[in-house]
Formats: sequence, structure tokens, C-alpha cells
Amino acid sequence: MIEKYLLVLLTAATPIIELRGAIPLGIAMGLPLLEVWLLALIGNLIPVPFILLGITYILSQLKQLPRIHNLVIHLRKKGGTRLYPKIQRWGWLGLLIFVSIPLPGTGAWTGALAASFLNLRFWPSLISITVGVTVASIFISSLGFISMSGIKLLS
Repeated sequence: MIEKYLLVLLTAATPIIELRGAIPLGIAMGLPLLEVWLLALIGNLIPVPFILLGITYILSQLKQLPRIHNLVIHLRKKGGTRLYPKIQRWGWLGLLIFVSIPLPGTGAWTGALAASFLNLRFWPSLISITVGVTVASIFISSLGFISMSGIKLLS
């Protein structure tokens, strides 16, 4: 049983999948929804402080490698043209809204990377990401609850 809980926690901490995959996984394994929600929330937030504090240094070191250098430049350009101006314009609220949207490419990992690339302050970024992840987790858990209870949204 502990393996199932650990799997939900680690899935939520995984980039791209995050809690959007961890919550349905936990529900599919038959774990209680409240426990799945809490594990997914904690798991999704575990990497955030490390990303906020260390990603700039890590990327500056990785830029020394030729293939990685091009990837880092691509990531900064991709976010810098579309995403970052919107987050920067709205500040912590933009970051919160961005992380709250439970779609691929939005979430704790991307939000923390954006906050780091924009040199946003640590605590406001951490709080915004935490609230955003909480909102997204409630939305995904609600969908899981609806599917568990057999409620039909469309006829």
C-alpha cells in the first residue's frame, strides 16, 4: 500500500505529468481521494523551492556544454516571447493564474522556471505557485470525484 502512495507522490513531483497525472493515477489505484489530493499537492510542491533557488545557477553551468547551451537559449526564447511578458506584467497574480490552469505546459515546474528566468522574488513566487497548485489540484480532484461518483456531465 505504501508503494501506491509513494508512486502518487513521485508522479506529482515529475515534470510535465505533475499532479494532472498523479491525481487520476491515485484514483485509478483505488486510494482515498483526500489522501491522493494531499500527496499530489505535496509531491508537486517539493521541487519548487529548489527550482526557484538553483535553476539559474544550474543552467549557467550547463550552458558550458555545446548541446545544452542551445537548449537553454531555446527555452528562454520560447518563454520570453509569449509567456514571460504576460507573467511579468501581472507579477505574482500572473504566476498564480498561470500555475492554476491545469493544462500541459502549465504548472509548478514551468511556473518556477518562469519566476527564475524573470528574477521574481523567492517568497512571492513560492506563495503564488503554492496557491496556483492548490487551485489546480482542487479542480483535478473535483473531476476525479465526479468520475468516481458516476455523475454524467454530458448526456
